[in-house]
Amino acid sequence: MKHNQNDDLHPLDNQRDETHAEDTFAHHKPQSWSDKVALNFVKFLRFFADAFFAKRYGHRAVVLETVAAVPGMVGGAMLHLKSLRRMRNDEGWIHTLLEEAENERMHLMTFVEVAKPTKFERFLVIVTQAIFYISYLLLYLISAKTAHRVVGYLEEEAVVSYTEYAKMIDSGAVENIAAPQVAIDYWQLDQNATLRDVVRVIRADEMTHREVNHLIADKLSDHKVEVKVHKEMSGSAIEKLSQYSEKDFPR
Repeated sequence: MKHNQNDDLHPLDNQRDETHAEDTFAHHKPQSWSDKVALNFVKFLRFFADAFFAKRYGHRAVVLETVAAVPGMVGGAMLHLKSLRRMRNDEGWIHTLLEEAENERMHLMTFVEVAKPTKFERFLVIVTQAIFYISYLLLYLISAKTAHRVVGYLEEEAVVSYTEYAKMIDSGAVENIAAPQVAIDYWQLDQNATLRDVVRVIRADEMTHREVNHLIADKLSDHKVEVKVHKEMSGSAIEKLSQYSEKDFPR
């Protein structure tokens, strides 16, 4: 097979046909060994997700969103305990991480309605969540900055996956069904909203989570903080990112 030089690029750098790709597929280039560990770990996970789910993005979302909802809850709990031990204010970060976990949970509730997971996929969710929860908790205890960097890279991959999902809807490969009511209520979408609208707002959520976790990892690593916003992010999300940039993260 002929080797293409683009094969050596990170998946986010390969998306040259996407409008405003530099904003949509913002990629944090590794600056330390822990960043490289985080990126390679996420690539490892991506390989198995691609091999198992292929182009079945709805079913992929069901399993992966159960994993995505774990880090915010773990991080929030760890900060909560740290705040109690040190008797210091958390500067609002506990709420930020728990809000992220809740948002990811709503992604799951939405795709349960869309994909109708099988009994095997429900079993896979239980196994995957148990393994990831224990692994992520241990990683957070060892190195919080690496844990947040892992989430940042996971969210980068989520943006790629949801973009591919949207393209399949646009091409007709996936039916653009009506949006589930749970999604309409949560994101306050129009009553005539479709799956394409849901994928768009969820992708914007993932962009926000990507920036928040890279921002936290940068603060813990004493790296320069660079936050990249996107036109699809909500005004409140952009405002919060600006505020987060100015706040210290508890060490």
